[in-house]
Amino acid sequence: MTKTRESTEDSIRKEGVVEEIRSVEDPEKGHVLDTVISPHGKVVKIGGVDDAMDYLEDAKQIVATPEEDRKLVWKIDLCMFPLMCLLYATQFMDKVTTSSAAVMGLREDLKMQGDQYSWVGSAFYFGYLLFNLGPGQIIFQKTKKLAKMLSAFVIVWGLLLCLHAAPTVRYPTFILLRVLLGCAESMVTPCFTIITSQYWKQEEQFTRICFWFGMNGFGQLWLSGIAYGVYVHSESYTIKAWRLLFVITGCMTIFIGFLIAFWIPDEPTKAIFLSEREKLMVVDRIKTNQQGFGNHKIKTHQVWEALKDVRTWLIFLFSISSNIPNGGVTNFMTILFKEDFQYSTKQTFLMNMPYGAVEFIGCPLFGVLAMWATVKSIKVLRCKLVWAMFSTVITLVGVCMLGFVNNNKNARLAGAYLLNIAPVSFICVLSNISANVTGFTKKWTVSSICMATYAASNIAGPQTFIPSQAPDYHGAKVSMVVCYAAMLFILAALFFVNLTENKRRDKWAAEHAHEPFDSTAFADLTDFENPNFRYTL
Repeated sequence: MTKTRESTEDSIRKEGVVEEIRSVEDPEKGHVLDTVISPHGKVVKIGGVDDAMDYLEDAKQIVATPEEDRKLVWKIDLCMFPLMCLLYATQFMDKVTTSSAAVMGLREDLKMQGDQYSWVGSAFYFGYLLFNLGPGQIIFQKTKKLAKMLSAFVIVWGLLLCLHAAPTVRYPTFILLRVLLGCAESMVTPCFTIITSQYWKQEEQFTRICFWFGMNGFGQLWLSGIAYGVYVHSESYTIKAWRLLFVITGCMTIFIGFLIAFWIPDEPTKAIFLSEREKLMVVDRIKTNQQGFGNHKIKTHQVWEALKDVRTWLIFLFSISSNIPNGGVTNFMTILFKEDFQYSTKQTFLMNMPYGAVEFIGCPLFGVLAMWATVKSIKVLRCKLVWAMFSTVITLVGVCMLGFVNNNKNARLAGAYLLNIAPVSFICVLSNISANVTGFTKKWTVSSICMATYAASNIAGPQTFIPSQAPDYHGAKVSMVVCYAAMLFILAALFFVNLTENKRRDKWAAEHAHEPFDSTAFADLTDFENPNFRYTL
């Protein structure tokens, strides 16, 4: 455990200025930080530090050159990213498999009528919502085997996907399987957000999330190719083509689940691809985040703080406005290509491929541009929320083209493809949770609220596609315009709140004595409690 500076028994205040900060004596560990003064002037008692604290003293002995640090980052990227990206592509394939199966006979074979297919899309997110609001946070915060637990859930959802193809499956059973699949998949994004904060600095996280989240587009591109191949050879199979599609994606998922268990470490200090020195270098470099690997004690005061934080509710509103369109598009874009654009089934699969390619290329591109702006010290473009607002404007233009340019099919098609730039803004919010929410319980709470709202909004999204409005679904397109316009205002508000608070903290720090940087790095303090913490923009 790290040692921190001694200070007096009581805090002495003169004209509102904190002169000293209390600490307690531990005969076995020496002087250990006991309390800090938060940026709001409150005495915060520390209890239950981060797991990374055990390695901080050894990490202080490591002096890494900039070249060593760059090599370490490249090594982490190359060792972690391929598998993380593959898993994220696969989990999106699982979501849109029903969309491809729908034009291959799923709806007819399960005798779906009216809005029953809409509820297939919504059912997945009922499970997603249930698990995020229920046991998900508790299970994954309590476990010390984060990656192993994640791999178990991945294997389970692969098995559930295979069961979608069972010949005895009927509509009610299919709905139940979709709910269970949502439960199994619901922890992927929160876990990836935690993993990202364990390895990369605040300023590096947006670019990394852009890459692994952008694999959604690769997943769609990949699935469209598989679906096309399955469909054109459908006469040679003994089972229906749509059932085979679920078997293929399910088996792929199970295989990736076992790879996750073998390769992805539960925390950086257990990584088999890092040397002992490199493990300590990771500990030393992430202390600038003022957060570490995690804490497995659920702290109720951090839950309440999350509920009182205006950022939580801005993220809540953002998640609603961004994911109502997402829920509809995920389940209906293939149907739009076939019914609204009047492509054949084979053409539909082919037209889906560039749609996925837009996200696959666009999201990482925004991440690279943000990284380039950081290297070049272009102040405005270093702000991730600025990129989020810019991508939202592009998406808003796209949905207007899709919905209101009725006399030009090519313009409408271009508008449909531009919709897949929308994830950039959601990525920015995920990076805000990763970088700007500290305190492990608070981070899990905000992440759970975000993902629960994501699920609820994706439940609502397919319901905007009203069967009586087929094939153009004009009402759904209008709802997308309203949602994307609201996103702009919410992102601007989040930017203003973080910028204002950073300025206030800088002024406060100039007037008050506060803890040295290392003392608070792994104390599992929240962003409200930590005087050394600043929000990324």
